[in-house]
Parts: sequence; structure tokens; C-alpha cells
Amino acid sequence: MTTASRTAPQTEWDDRASLAQDSLDHFFGVDGPQLLNNSHPAGDNATFNYWWLAHLIDVRVDAFERTGDRQWLDKAEAAYRNILERNGGSLFNDYFDDMLWYALAILRLHDATGDDAYLRDAIAIWNHVVDHGWNDTMGPSVAWRKQQLYYKNTPANGPFVILSARLSARDDDARYLDYGLAAYRWLTDTVVRPDGFVEDGINREEDGELDLHWRFTYNQGLYVGAGVALAGATGDERYLDDASRTALTALAELSENGIFRQEGSGGDEGLFKGVYYRYIGTLLDALDPDSDAARELDGFVRTSTDALWRSAVRDGRLLAGDDWSAPAGDKVDFSTQLSAIMALELRARRAAR
Repeated sequence: MTTASRTAPQTEWDDRASLAQDSLDHFFGVDGPQLLNNSHPAGDNATFNYWWLAHLIDVRVDAFERTGDRQWLDKAEAAYRNILERNGGSLFNDYFDDMLWYALAILRLHDATGDDAYLRDAIAIWNHVVDHGWNDTMGPSVAWRKQQLYYKNTPANGPFVILSARLSARDDDARYLDYGLAAYRWLTDTVVRPDGFVEDGINREEDGELDLHWRFTYNQGLYVGAGVALAGATGDERYLDDASRTALTALAELSENGIFRQEGSGGDEGLFKGVYYRYIGTLLDALDPDSDAARELDGFVRTSTDALWRSAVRDGRLLAGDDWSAPAGDKVDFSTQLSAIMALELRARRAAR
């Protein structure tokens, strides 16, 4: 098994990231198959939030990589099993974006544990997406879900590019990079504006129209992550230029006073900011730290996580709201808490450098 080892000194942001992780269990943890309540205070748990739980795997792996503490890897593997058990023992569902999030998290479990069973699962999901979701409607790309094969969007194609690029480094099947590059071209040609801003999707109503009213941080983060992944897979730094342009445009379009404007009240929207933070983290790792883009992005990570910390500490724990300029409201979904954890894990990793 591969284990993480800390070489950098611990900072106060390590403690803050660990507090956020512990607070997730404190406010949302529950015994039994639910694993986490969907909200705090606990309310309706009827919804099985498959893709939220995929990101739960990711944040636990973040903590393991940061600390080397096996408890976090155990929690990540428990979340992996929880999705399988609640999904009737199957990796697959009707939503291609859901499955791709799960596959990305599973691939990180493979890297953390060295267990090839996780790699086989990630490959099985990739093959399932290609076999059932890839088609030429509106251009060669992945559909959003099996019931709407005509509807194409960034939430499905962004993680597909990232997964394809990452699998290409672990398997010599040329299809991974071929499909990943095709999906990236589709994104660039179809939903990315000249300034780099990424729209959500096209043809949802079978009218060939772009959805221009859904302006979400996670679409920007996904295109950033796709560019970074392809730059790593191909050695072509033009993809980093694409990623930098989109990352900076997102700040200009979607942030105010050093934080992102609120995108919704919990639900799926609660997770959107976290996706942006995850993938600008990969971009910052790839950029020259003295470049203008790196300085601006790093500055945003600092101002926004400072604001998050000021607003979210409650009785010695951390409970985040969707608006990081104010304390959390009466109800918080665990999707919102996951975004806060992703941002704080990134800040901790940056602070340790």
C-alpha cells in the first residue's frame, strides 16, 4: 500500500482543515447505511446523493494525503463501499456525471492504496460511459444521462476528460486520450466563450440552444481541471493557457469582495465551489508560482478561505454556509460542508509550501 508522509511543517491551516473534516462527522454523521445525514439538522434522508458521496471519498483522500493518517483512508474506503451498497452493488446509475465523479474518486483510492481493484472499477465506469453515453448528437461527446442522450453538458464532459487523461497515464490503451481529446475539443468549441467562461450545456430542450442562465463555478473548475489533466498527459502547455484564462475569468464573472457569490441554498449547488477549488489546486501546482495567474489565484484562495474561516466557526467547530461572508443559516446540506472542506484542504496544502 502507498502511504503519504509529511515533509512540510504543520501550519494552522492543517488544524483548520482537520477541524472541518471532524466537523463533517460531528454535524452530519449517523450510524447505519445513511453514513451522513443529508442535512444538519437532520431532515429528509430519502435522497441517495450518489455524487455527493463520491466527493466525500475525495475529501477523505485529501486529508490522508495531507496527514498520512490511515483513519482518513479508512473513511474514504468506507464511503466507497457505502455507495456500492446503497446502489445495489452496482457501480453504475443513470447519470454519466455521477459515475464519472465516482470513478475519479476511485482512481485516487487506487493511487493511495495500490489496490488494482480500484483501478479496474474506474476503468469499468469509463467503458460504461463510452458504451452508453458517447454519441454524435451536437458533436462527439458524453450525454448527461441515459434518459436524455441528446443533452450534452460540461458536468458530464469535464470529468470525462479528466478521467480519460488520468487513465491514459496508467494504461496503454490509446482510446483514453483519443476520447479525452475529442471531449475537450467539444467543450472548447461548444460551451466555452472566447473569454474562457464555460456555459453549462446545450440542447436540453432538444432545441439546439445553449443554457446561458446557469453560470456555475463548477463548470469553470471542470474545464480548468480538464486542461491541466491534458497538459500533463500530452506535454502541451497550451492547455494550461486555456485553464488559466478560464480560472481567472471565473473570478471576474462570479466573485465579489474576494469570495464567490452564493449560487444556491445547499443541494447540488452546495458542492459547486468545491469543484472549482479542487481543480484550481491542480492548476496552481502546474503554474510558475511567480506568474501573474498563479499570484491572482493564490490570492483568491487566501482571501476566500480567510472569509470562510471567519464566518463558519461555531462553538469550536466548523459549519459552513453557502455564503462565506456570513454564518450558516438554520439548515446546512453536507454538500455545502464538502465545498468548505475542499477549500480548506487546498489552503492547508498551499500554506505548507
